[in-house]
Amino acid sequence: MESIQAIKQRFGIIGNTPALNRAIEKAIQVAPTDISVLVTGESGVGKESIPKIIHQLSHRKHNKYIAVNCGAIPEGTIDSELFGHEKGSFTGATQTREGYFEVADGGTIFLDEVGELPLTTQVRLLRVLENGEFLKVGSSKVQKTNVRIVAATNVNMFEAIEKEKFREDLYYRLSTVDIHLPPLRDRQEDIHLLFRKFASDFALKYKMPTIKLTDAAVQMLLKHRWAGNIRQLRNIAEQLSVLEQNRTISAETLKSYLPASSSNLPAVIKTSKAESDFSSEREILYKVLFDMKSDLNDLKKLTLELMKNGNTKDVEKNNESLIQKIYGNDEDDAEYEEDTVDTDEVLSIPEHAVKQDALETTPDKYHFAEEIEEEETLSLQDKELELIKKSLERHQGKRKLAAAELGISERTLYRKIKQYDL
Repeated sequence: MESIQAIKQRFGIIGNTPALNRAIEKAIQVAPTDISVLVTGESGVGKESIPKIIHQLSHRKHNKYIAVNCGAIPEGTIDSELFGHEKGSFTGATQTREGYFEVADGGTIFLDEVGELPLTTQVRLLRVLENGEFLKVGSSKVQKTNVRIVAATNVNMFEAIEKEKFREDLYYRLSTVDIHLPPLRDRQEDIHLLFRKFASDFALKYKMPTIKLTDAAVQMLLKHRWAGNIRQLRNIAEQLSVLEQNRTISAETLKSYLPASSSNLPAVIKTSKAESDFSSEREILYKVLFDMKSDLNDLKKLTLELMKNGNTKDVEKNNESLIQKIYGNDEDDAEYEEDTVDTDEVLSIPEHAVKQDALETTPDKYHFAEEIEEEETLSLQDKELELIKKSLERHQGKRKLAAAELGISERTLYRKIKQYDL
């Protein structure tokens, strides 16, 4: 069995953090077996190195190793990619295709971002893990495969299981052995080592002198919270190598390349914040709707009493508290006098048409509303007739000029002349 240091040199792994060494040690121990492995850790910590170590140290090393990014394959085609399909099984399937599990028979499949798999695909994957069987899309023939599965995810699997986005039984099948890679901020002694390695690599790649950090810049590098982990550190080293003319990097220069919003303190992320805010807003909305429903029921009750009892005064007296609830209790806006109109009148008559004297002498509220509307309509007709007459007289009966002045078509004017018998 190779030592941890030999494995690091072979696979280009930099660092001596105990947590990193423990992860590599577990990979070496499980490699000779066919146990399923789940690699966990934040994005950018280098999870893809672990399945390579496992495959190269296993008895499958001479067979195929296939890495699949589950998050990069569309949901509609992922079953076809993993398990293959038969000709004509769906639109565009012009020929039979072998899936990754068929191609990698006898080898290893690395399922990166396994937490992004659709639930239907998770069911198929569970069957492969349990008995090595799968079905091609559009086929009823069961096929066998002998594949070792190593999966990786940066998702909190227990939260995904709780939200029913990931099957619990599949999780326990995948995570027979769980290998966790620590984030870069927990590998303080490795940060400068990694930076120097990246700086040396980019100096060779771009044929430029290697950049070096001042002591102050090194301290800033160590204190920074690397949200993107090793991937972010590598990008910073590449930017400095390419863009900076001065090959000695000061703290001020390094600071200009680091994100300004980054904090040196651990971030406390409340994943349930959005859900709790939504829940609170939903409760408020439900309360508003409930209150509106209650007011509407009260209004219906009051209207029924007004229809059954012709004495508005008695109804208002008996339902004073209910009326105040619906219309408010402002003295200026809610004065109830003996001759006040009932609720239906207020709702049906336009505000500008409400006249107290007319209401007192009108026996039928709806009849009164119709009379007001008719009077307004007649007055508009009189105005229109007067304007048409004046315009025709001004233009000596010439309809075209009169229509232009009135802003209407000649045909409309002709129709109006016939309507008013001019």
